[in-house]
Amino acid sequence: MPAIETVPAGHGKALRLRAGQRVKLVNTHGGQVVDCWAFNANDVREHLSMDCTRVWNQRINPKLGDTLVSNQRRPIVTLEQDTSPGIHDTLMAACDQRRYELLGVVGYHRNCQDNLVEGMLALGVTPPPRAPSPLNIFMNIPVGDDRNSLSFQPARCKAGDFVVLRAEMDCVVVFSACPQDIAPINGEGGVTPRDVAFEIVE
Repeated sequence: MPAIETVPAGHGKALRLRAGQRVKLVNTHGGQVVDCWAFNANDVREHLSMDCTRVWNQRINPKLGDTLVSNQRRPIVTLEQDTSPGIHDTLMAACDQRRYELLGVVGYHRNCQDNLVEGMLALGVTPPPRAPSPLNIFMNIPVGDDRNSLSFQPARCKAGDFVVLRAEMDCVVVFSACPQDIAPINGEGGVTPRDVAFEIVE
């Protein structure tokens, strides 16, 4: 049986996938945003790119069956299954310490950019000097009727909803169970980070 890994609320984990392998990411409790990165396992300078992916698929957010590409415009992962409402975000940067300072937090606050670094180091992979923008799985950032404004809304996925990503190259994937507890994006009431789970499936 494949091992099921838990990503604790507010923390991150990294894993390795061979080309053709799949990872199933489960929103265990519902409502949790998960920042996701993917890197070429042989050269982390090549990584999942939101801007190149938007050009590749000619839409803001990915849909079931879409292939997501790297900053070298090569396929890196494909969204193969999705039991959630299909609401994911490619526009928002990962939260970092400065983001929480601007939100009024005094002292250290866990954040997705640090989770990326911690997850890669725990896997024995040296992180890139600058974190690329993530795919924000399950994140609900609707575009306003003016086709210009954005807003932070609670994730609409339910407990047990999942996505499956298929690796299109050997890659390192990182998941961060976003620790955001101020802007209303996570969990019950929109501000309660929760753990998620993943497993590698063939």
